[in-house]
Amino acid sequence: QVQLIESGGGLVQAGGSLRLSCAASARTSGTYAMGWFRQAPGKEREFVAAVNWNGGTTTYADSVKGRFTISKDNALTADLQMISLKPEDTAVYYCAAKPALSNNYYTRIHEYTYWGQGTQVTVSS
Repeated sequence: QVQLIESGGGLVQAGGSLRLSCAASARTSGTYAMGWFRQAPGKEREFVAAVNWNGGTTTYADSVKGRFTISKDNALTADLQMISLKPEDTAVYYCAAKPALSNNYYTRIHEYTYWGQGTQVTVSS
């Protein structure tokens, strides 16, 4: 069973930056596509960013394009660099992983097999 651990969340002022990291709790084999999702209070979990297994292809939600960057260093690590943060970015951010069956990235919740516990990001105005 793969366990993902997110880190890097916190409180930041609007316009500030944060870098979230996601890593597996133990060494794993195989290749994985990874993604970041977020869930704000009272709202459903939504897609933020995704990367394919080798880090070569990425995609983003329209709301974060140009401000967030997803990167992948090895099998089960994925960082999310966030700049120009807005109060509406406030949410719990979740990392997810899917054993790679192709060169694709994935943007839907049900496509992912493993999830982290989440890390809180709060952006003050």
